[in-house]
Amino acid sequence: MKVTVARPTGLCFGVRRAISELENALKKYGKIFGLGSPIHNPQEIERLEKLGLVVVDNPGEIPPDHPAFIRAHGISPKMRESLLNRTSLIVDGTCPFVRNVQEKAALLRQEGYRLIVVGNAAHPEVQGILGYAGEGAKVAGNVSEVPTDAGKGRIGLVCQTTQKEAVLQEIVAALLSHADELRVFNTICGATLERQQAVMELAPRVDGMIVIGGKNSANTGKLVEISMESGIPTLWIEHSENLERGWVRGKENIGIAAGASTPDWLIQELISTLESARSPRGMD
Repeated sequence: MKVTVARPTGLCFGVRRAISELENALKKYGKIFGLGSPIHNPQEIERLEKLGLVVVDNPGEIPPDHPAFIRAHGISPKMRESLLNRTSLIVDGTCPFVRNVQEKAALLRQEGYRLIVVGNAAHPEVQGILGYAGEGAKVAGNVSEVPTDAGKGRIGLVCQTTQKEAVLQEIVAALLSHADELRVFNTICGATLERQQAVMELAPRVDGMIVIGGKNSANTGKLVEISMESGIPTLWIEHSENLERGWVRGKENIGIAAGASTPDWLIQELISTLESARSPRGMD
C-alpha cells in the first residue's frame, strides 16, 4: 500500500500563527481565556487546555483583567468592545486574511453597498464579518440562499475565507443578471484554494482519500466535499483511532489530506498507523 499526502495540507499560516501566539501567551500568563474555540480541532484544544487554556463563549465569562485570546476567526466590533470592557490583556490571534475580509466589508458598507457574505451563517468567522457589514447584510451559503430582494440597488460581496471558489462564482453569476451595481471582493484565502486544488489533483491518482480534521471545521468539510465529488471513496476522521482496517483493505494507493486546522502531529499519527497496516498483523 502506497500513502501519498496532498501538498500543501494541514495547518495554514493563519492558524499556525494563532496557535504560536497562544502558546507564547500561555507561557507568559500560565492561564488564558479563549473567546471561543481557538482552533476547530478537538484533539488540539485538549492539548492546549492542558497548558492552561480556558475556552469561554462570551466576554462575560472572563474574570476582570485576566488575559484573553481572540481566535483566528476574529470577532465583531461589538464583541471586541465587550471584551475591552472586561480586560486590557488581549492577545489578538485574528488571521490576517480574515481581517482583510472584515476591512473589505467595512469599506463596502461605508461606500453605501448592501452586503452579501458568501459563507456559513453559523460559522464564527462569518458572524464576526457581519459585525463589520452593517444592518441589512445577508449571508448566502449557496446560490439558492441568495436573498430574493438582493437584485436591486448597490450590492457588495465578500466571502468567508474557507469557501469553495465555485460557490462564489455561481452566486456572482446569479447576481450579475439583475443587479444595478455589483462590487465583488474575492476574499477566499489562498491557502484554502491551494489545499482544495491539492485534493482535486491527488484524488484521481488514489484508490481512496482520508481527510483528517475536526468535524466542526468548515475548511476540512470542503476538502471532504471535493474528494467525494471526484467519485473517490472518501473517509473523514478526526484522528487515527477512527480508522478501520475494513476501509483500508484492498486499496493499493491511499491519499491523505488535512484541514487547515489539523495539527502536524495528528497527520503524522495517521501516517504511522497506515504504515503499520502494511504488515500482515497491522490494525488487527
